Amino acid sequence: MSRIGRKPINIPAGVEVKFENGVLTAKGPKGTLTQNVHPNMLVEINNGIIEVKRPNDDKLNRSLHGLTRTLIHNMMIGVTEGYKKELDVNGVGYRVQKQGKTVTMNLGFSHPVIIEDTDDITIEVPNPNKIIIHGADKQKVGQFAAEVREKRPPEPYKGKGIKYVDEHIRRKEGKAGKGGKK
Repeated sequence: MSRIGRKPINIPAGVEVKFENGVLTAKGPKGTLTQNVHPNMLVEINNGIIEVKRPNDDKLNRSLHGLTRTLIHNMMIGVTEGYKKELDVNGVGYRVQKQGKTVTMNLGFSHPVIIEDTDDITIEVPNPNKIIIHGADKQKVGQFAAEVREKRPPEPYKGKGIKYVDEHIRRKEGKAGKGGKK
């Protein structure tokens, strides 16, 4: 039996959960999320607790059991607390600034890179070298953060670029250079 799959999920206060036609909908203070549930998985909602069960021990059902429970649990956290990813911008002259819903990034290119907030994702810039991405959907926040990081990924020689706060960049030594053959 899946250890993760059989854990019950508590529905937090202020969250409405509905399960109709294979779609689970959670509505909370941070927004509304929906998740399609595989037809093999059985979702039971009673007394403020969601339980995910599987019909039998087929390989597919075993793999879906823990996944379905985790996706539903992420929804509960997302509609109550939300998710965030923090990015650091390193490099001489690299800076970020926000004006309204647009974020302008100077990343050493001949042009500024511009990104905008979406309906369900907000970008916060507390200082010129930090970007914080907020949202209710864990997958969308992670994907958006990856797309922002992709604008100028960190390079291994000087460490310049956009990196996650908890990311470690493996540094390389440059050319040996001086003192070679004469």
